[in-house]
Amino acid sequence: MKFLKVWKPGKFVLSALSALLISVSVQAADYPTKAITLVAPYGAGGASDLAARALANSAGNHTDGQPIVVVNKTGNGGMNGARFVSRAKADGYTLLLSRVGMALYPAVNTESPVGWDDYTFLGMLEATPMILAVNAESDIKSMDDLVAKIKETNGKMTYASSGPTAIDGFTVQALLSDLGLNPQAAATLVPYKGGSALAAALLGGHVDFLAIAAGSLMPHIQAGKMRALMVYAPKRMEALPDVPTAKELNYAQAGKVGGWSGLYGPKNLPAEVVAKWKSILDQVATDESWLDLTKKRGSISIINDEDPVEFVKGQFELYNGMAKTFGYVK
Repeated sequence: MKFLKVWKPGKFVLSALSALLISVSVQAADYPTKAITLVAPYGAGGASDLAARALANSAGNHTDGQPIVVVNKTGNGGMNGARFVSRAKADGYTLLLSRVGMALYPAVNTESPVGWDDYTFLGMLEATPMILAVNAESDIKSMDDLVAKIKETNGKMTYASSGPTAIDGFTVQALLSDLGLNPQAAATLVPYKGGSALAAALLGGHVDFLAIAAGSLMPHIQAGKMRALMVYAPKRMEALPDVPTAKELNYAQAGKVGGWSGLYGPKNLPAEVVAKWKSILDQVATDESWLDLTKKRGSISIINDEDPVEFVKGQFELYNGMAKTFGYVK
């Protein structure tokens, strides 16, 4: 009978492996020792870019003198930047300013290049309210008026969106579904690219209403050119105290829809790096600069308010469930 010879590593190999593990552990314990790249997966000036730069500004005060450099890696619904980070070395020097798209895209695309959970979740950062608005000259004064008109016109009411499976498409479709209407036929989607183009469509009277990120609408609302009817947010916006939330109005699905930002890293980040970012975010949570910049964008800081894994999992399940119900995925 022949026996397989089992290879046993020599002392030199064992010593080398031990030295490597000790080196990795020491490097993680000393983190950070160089600049950190924070990837914003959407274009400059957008919600992810603004949130990334606000975080870099505030968190950079607590990274032991090491800068946080924001880099925009755009394309494919945010997935180019997300994939770049998910495949980066798991050392904490390449991080992702995540947005709702990181949960939504995999929820509506069965061949998404990155799964919703292909990361180390470091924390949630902010809730970004969406606002349902009409032109200030519209005869629609309230949500009751809008709902009545949608039901009366049988699909003739139009709304602007960047796409049916984009977050600003689900804002309206979730509402229509909550009303017991066909989410794809009860109102007509008119596609535009980008928040500024969407806002311009409403200002120009090309559509009847929309529901997009607050940052794109607040200047027009404050200028009296648009009328806010409802917000998609955990609580009422300070800037719009008289405008109810979807949750308040008992819209079950729409009440869960909204924008947000989080901080992700590649999977399997060292525990020391995760602990360091827990400490950094604890300090950012009370940082006046962070809170001021968040408020100016119409967002709400939610650092330490949510368990990131459970929150993002819930968001994936929400949009995946609606995508199946609405017929976008099987």
